Amino acid sequence: MSRISEVFAKLKSKRRGGFVPFITAGDPDLSVTEELLRELAGSGADIIEVGIPFSDPVADGPVIQRASERALERGTNLKSVLECIAAAKRRTDVPIVLFSYYNPLLQFGLEQLATAAPLAGVDAILVTDLIPEEAGTWTPLLAANNLDPIFLVAPTTSEDRLKLIAHQARGFVYAVSRTGVTGAREDINENAESLVRRIRGVTPLPVAVGFGVSTPAQVHEVWRYADAAVVGSAIVSEIERLSGDGDLVRKVGQFARNLTQ
Repeated sequence: MSRISEVFAKLKSKRRGGFVPFITAGDPDLSVTEELLRELAGSGADIIEVGIPFSDPVADGPVIQRASERALERGTNLKSVLECIAAAKRRTDVPIVLFSYYNPLLQFGLEQLATAAPLAGVDAILVTDLIPEEAGTWTPLLAANNLDPIFLVAPTTSEDRLKLIAHQARGFVYAVSRTGVTGAREDINENAESLVRRIRGVTPLPVAVGFGVSTPAQVHEVWRYADAAVVGSAIVSEIERLSGDGDLVRKVGQFARNLTQ
């Protein structure tokens, strides 16, 4: 059983929903990212998603696009992100999911990544633009190195692709609450609950819902029908708002803590 599976088993035994914050590595810089990883772990995060900055983040809205731009301007790359995670994991054991587009992983080297990621303390990898039909060599490579392959499922995902994802995924399935790019929304699309039911019909894996989850009310609403809520843009926006604030890390931690109250 992977560490992510263990987390969800504990959550189920406690009858509690999981909280999965997302941050962009290197925004505002990697030293702050390391501090944020530890702070979020102490602020109620059950799993943390760490975004690898990319120059063409087509699935992301303007908030995360700007975060990627700031991180890239500081020279952030996959090697330095893994070093940052390794440093943070010396003081926290919260599972880490790398959230990336495929191009940075290819540039780094897939086999090299599969070896280096677990040594750095990474538990899973989610590739936003890798479809399951083209992941035939990717998922076994991760599994052979004790890494969970995480896949995105959208309301538009066909039944055939849903079954293919269910066959390949490990750890959990990430349900996208709506079509379109990432970004905070005032409400959660009703398609999210229907999508979770569809996923549960083909796999016993836990389901986390993200894309648009940004308030405590929305987190609790997601917990009503899914196993975990993923909050990304709202936290990344808070990091951007607090840029230059010497108390940024603590304030972001408090913001994250309030999301689950």
